Amino acid sequence: MVNKRVGVIGILGKWSTEVIADALETRTGFRLVIDMSDVAADLGSDRLLWKRHDLCELDGLVVKKITEEYDPNTLDRAELLRVAEAKGVRVFSPAESIIRLVDRLACTVTLRNGGIPMPETIVTEDPGAAFETVKRFGTSVFKPLYSTKARGMVLIEGEATASEIEEQIADFRRGNPMMYIQRKLNLAGRDLGLVFLAGEYLGAYARVAKGDVWNTTIHSGGKYAPFEPPPEVVEIAQRAQSLFNLDFTTVDVALTDEGPVVFEVSAFGGFKGAKDGIGIDAADRYADHIMKTLGQ
Repeated sequence: MVNKRVGVIGILGKWSTEVIADALETRTGFRLVIDMSDVAADLGSDRLLWKRHDLCELDGLVVKKITEEYDPNTLDRAELLRVAEAKGVRVFSPAESIIRLVDRLACTVTLRNGGIPMPETIVTEDPGAAFETVKRFGTSVFKPLYSTKARGMVLIEGEATASEIEEQIADFRRGNPMMYIQRKLNLAGRDLGLVFLAGEYLGAYARVAKGDVWNTTIHSGGKYAPFEPPPEVVEIAQRAQSLFNLDFTTVDVALTDEGPVVFEVSAFGGFKGAKDGIGIDAADRYADHIMKTLGQ
């Protein structure tokens, strides 16, 4: 047992938060699960306060879940972590890396600028351009800029009438003035999660859709299954995650008729898919990485 104090930013009682907290407590004898909604940044004295703890006095902070769902407030909470980083606290993954991934558009632009294959994508505030995109793409997926597990995503069919398409675009645009639109691909009911720790590939799992549900997320009834991707798919995912300087992540990849495409790189990565789909205790491996990085 080593004398290091590492806090876990997450949601008390949630499985993924508790397993990394357990793994770190086993190694250090210290346990602290932090809800960012209760954190206060005292910028006059360079302190980041949670209850009786100054997080700037810890050796490290592991970010497992910073908000229940992604929204612009997630970015604000991640910004607060930079206060601790400036005082020498190692944040896993770094706050700037998290900030670049929470916003779907920021992630997409980085991936495309890095030459990563992705689905055809149009991003616009113009309803007319969105209408033309639907007619060109056919079935189109409208995605909120801040969401996980396909929450808030809408399918708009190109074969619908013009008035129906316009009405659906208007409905989506009420909560999403910047519209992120992708051509719907044939995923054959499956996409992949490739798991990386400090840039090292650990393995991959498939998310298999339930019945005829269009998305594969576990939230929508999908299930995890083992999968062995070909080397070229691993190489694409490796390049994708390397653009973001992450300690732990999952890269979402789909195998399509036109070849593999990347949907996104996760800001936090998932332990459940690694455990249920591959049989890897990712939290345990992550805790070892944290201890090594902190010099123990």
